[in-house]
Parts: sequence; C-alpha cells; structure tokens
Amino acid sequence: MRSLQRSGFIRAMSLVVLLCACALAQAAPSNKWRIQVSSDADSDGVVAFRIAPTDAAPVDVTVQVPKDAGENHIARLIRDTLRAKLGDRYKIEVDDGEDVLVKKRTGGSNFDLTITQKTVAGVRITLDRE
Repeated sequence: MRSLQRSGFIRAMSLVVLLCACALAQAAPSNKWRIQVSSDADSDGVVAFRIAPTDAAPVDVTVQVPKDAGENHIARLIRDTLRAKLGDRYKIEVDDGEDVLVKKRTGGSNFDLTITQKTVAGVRITLDRE
C-alpha cells in the first residue's frame, strides 16, 4: 500500500515539474522570430498565430491556406496576412522563399509567437526564436 502511495506521489510531482518546465519554455519572448514552412497544402485550412508583446495585449491572426498551395505561396500568405493585421508595428518579410521573419521595430517590445490552431493538412510549420 505504501509503495502505491509513493509511486502516485512521484508521478504527481513529475507532472508538476513537467508543467512548470513547459510554462518556462514558452515564456521567452524574442525580438525576432522565424516561421518555417515545409511541404504543400493537402487540404484547405487555416493556420492561426498569436503575437503577444510583453507590453500589450496579444493579437490573433488567422491565415487562410488553399489546397495545393506550395510552401513559398503559404509563406507569402502568412507575410501578407500578418502585415494586414499588425500594420507597421513589426517588420515582416519572406526569407529564402519558404520562411517568414517577424521582427520588432526599433523601440518596440519583445514578443512571443505561438501557433494556436492549424487545420491545413500536409504543411509543417515551425517557429524559431532568432
């Protein structure tokens, strides 16, 4: 009985440590992010991003992706949609055809970037702090 209680306690503590580590890993805003797009779209769908500046409310941006769009086309769609929603608060550009760079402007605050939803099939999108 005692070993069952101990193993349950150890599992519970392991879960707490894991959750804390995940929270800390996500709480690292940067001044520049790279959105990497790989592969083509196998279906219509969306990719939703959340841009969370350290000094302002987060902004959600949803990008519509059509079926059969290539990775370079998807990168341009992401760039154009982010620019339309965020205005001139960030410098947003395509790099190497399939990557999108999002940079804070001079005097702007660092920000976190996350993917909150992805329904388009076949496309891999990864985020890297730069």
